[in-house]
Amino acid sequence: MQMRSPDQEPEPAPSTKSRLNLGRALSSSRYIMVVAVIGALVSSLALIFYEAIVLVRGVVEVIRERTVSPEASKVLAVRLVEAVDVFLIAITVYITGLGLYALFIEDSLSLPRWLEVHELEDLKRSLVSLVIVVLAVLFLRHVMAWEGGYDIAGLGAALALVIVALTFFLTRSGKQN
Repeated sequence: MQMRSPDQEPEPAPSTKSRLNLGRALSSSRYIMVVAVIGALVSSLALIFYEAIVLVRGVVEVIRERTVSPEASKVLAVRLVEAVDVFLIAITVYITGLGLYALFIEDSLSLPRWLEVHELEDLKRSLVSLVIVVLAVLFLRHVMAWEGGYDIAGLGAALALVIVALTFFLTRSGKQN
């Protein structure tokens, strides 16, 4: 039997050691979110660049056709609204990536105040706000492209219900904080 000097700490029991190792492993597991963060940021960039190329091609096509007419301006306007829609989705994905990084990895990013995420509710509020805008732009896109074939009022009513529900969620979560 080995004698211990009085200033040595006793070795933790095996069950305590296991709990400490499990605790360290669980604490470190949050870094798995780096995969989601990188995925979100790469996806956002891909959407932005892809839609920018689509937008430029659409504008070049309109210029190449050299037609100035109400139909041509409607086609161009629909393309622009569609581009804004995709850009908003890319922004939503970007904000999700930043939010996950702030929540799981490091909370001290130098960001504008409106983009800061300190808890999950901050991220949810940002995302819900952006979803409301995306839905409104989606409806605008359908209205601009509408030629009287289907019931656009039904689509508008359905989107309005979703927007009202999301707005209710925002106001309720705002009151709780």
